[in-house]
Amino acid sequence: MSTPPPAPARRVRAGVPTLRAERELLRGGHQLVAGVDEVGRGALAGPVSVGVVCVQARTRSAPTGLRDSKLLTPAAREALVAPLQRWAVAWAVGHAEAHEVDAVGIVAALRLAGRRALAQLPQQPGAVLLDGSHDWLSPPAQPLLLGDGDGDGGGDGDPSGGSCPVVVTRVKADLSCAAVAAASVLAKTTRDALMREHHLADPRYGWDVNKGYSAPAHLSALAAHGPCAQHRLSWRLPAPRTEAGGPRAEAVRGRAGRRA
Repeated sequence: MSTPPPAPARRVRAGVPTLRAERELLRGGHQLVAGVDEVGRGALAGPVSVGVVCVQARTRSAPTGLRDSKLLTPAAREALVAPLQRWAVAWAVGHAEAHEVDAVGIVAALRLAGRRALAQLPQQPGAVLLDGSHDWLSPPAQPLLLGDGDGDGGGDGDPSGGSCPVVVTRVKADLSCAAVAAASVLAKTTRDALMREHHLADPRYGWDVNKGYSAPAHLSALAAHGPCAQHRLSWRLPAPRTEAGGPRAEAVRGRAGRRA
């Protein structure tokens, strides 16, 4: 009689983030671990926003349906907000505005937004899981000439109180780590709400739909009206059109939007 084949190994469903990486850090001695993700990095207008979601050893599996925010419909993201806020031990979203991106660059602005998010937490995490391969959250080895290295021009100092958790980078952590995926959803929904408010104040650019990114309608509006206070003037923006037959207005000076 033939031997039955062994049962297949249990596999995690593709695309479903888990707490495996977070629990490994918790077992390493950290009482609180945070997942961190950003949104708005490549936008032409509006803030760059950073979400932070904290978990601990007693935290159970994430709410059903959690995925990286980019894989969810707007309705699915909004439906997850309240369950994620209840599930997290603590959470926060920090922002750096367009003029701050212009002043210090996108990487320092990301750091400022992240430190502002950490400063809102009732307790600082011992370790952070950061989506990507570059640690933009930790203070740089050599502070910037402008301000203290956090990109705030020295006005806030270190918004998180001077401490910096251990930062662990992980490529595509928003796909595999539940706390990071949760941070991406909360950052995205919070920033989207801000852009809808900006749209109500100035509807010319269609931010309720494009959220400040380089959608065709947004680019056309920029060419027709030029930039406003919510635009990142250090980005390469379309030059405003002039009257037919007249000289073309000088392009807004600046560098292309960077994803460093």
